[in-house]
Amino acid sequence: MSAVVNVASVPKRSPFRYPGGKTWLVPRVRTWLASIGRPRLFVEPFAGGAIIGLTVAFEDLADRVLLVEKDADVSAVWRSILGRSGEALSRRVETFSLSRDTVCALLARPPRGVEERAFQTLVKNRVQHGGIMAPGASLMKNGENGKGITSRWYPQTIARRIRDIAARRKRIGFLQSDALDVISSYAPASHVVFFIDPPYTVAGRRLYPHSDVDHARLFELAANIRGDFLMTYDSAGPIRKLAESFGFDTAEVAMKNTHHAILRELLIGRDLAWLGAEMGQLSLYPALED
Repeated sequence: MSAVVNVASVPKRSPFRYPGGKTWLVPRVRTWLASIGRPRLFVEPFAGGAIIGLTVAFEDLADRVLLVEKDADVSAVWRSILGRSGEALSRRVETFSLSRDTVCALLARPPRGVEERAFQTLVKNRVQHGGIMAPGASLMKNGENGKGITSRWYPQTIARRIRDIAARRKRIGFLQSDALDVISSYAPASHVVFFIDPPYTVAGRRLYPHSDVDHARLFELAANIRGDFLMTYDSAGPIRKLAESFGFDTAEVAMKNTHHAILRELLIGRDLAWLGAEMGQLSLYPALED
């Protein structure tokens, strides 16, 4: 068994905290891209917190990166950062006096423009239980170390990440669009590589407002990709059967979360030989990315 991935050594790039974040996968993505050669365009069609796409951009692993997100609130954040509102959004994060009262007042009013919607989304992501932004999610009560609602609010860190991303906006594109439509559009291009991380088939409905994905169509589209792709899923029987029906390689990766429970995730691609000795290794990763 190869060495355990220490996610503390992987730079955190995203301003979001996400359940089931993909920081643990970063070293494998580096290996994968090294095995296929530098892509001209790297597309993350289910961007969410976009840790993989951001890593590719920050580490210069592709000529350009395209992030795609359907959710209007999450899209507002990327549109602001990668547009011309990154600095203004950073300042709002730094100067906001966060308390239960100020959060409730902020989230109760309709947003006036994309930047305010982006700010509301970041606050919601940081103060709601588990980072969940789906309807019905509640505000944190106890939080970490008894800090309550402020326990995941790191204004200087979040603002720095926003500025760092904004500084690279010439190399990172963003589309607010349906992931499957974008995959279909770019699939014929041999110079395009995709990282596909759809909402989980089991937990997605609770964690994400747009969890209804046509998985069969997604696999059909992946089969038509001329370049390459890496797909991640929860290790579920129906997904394994879909992958097998299209002749894709699969590899189950065991992971240990912060509660020391063993979780399993499925990597899917055309050829996973590049994984080599990493097949089945334990990776220590947090259940929630910060």
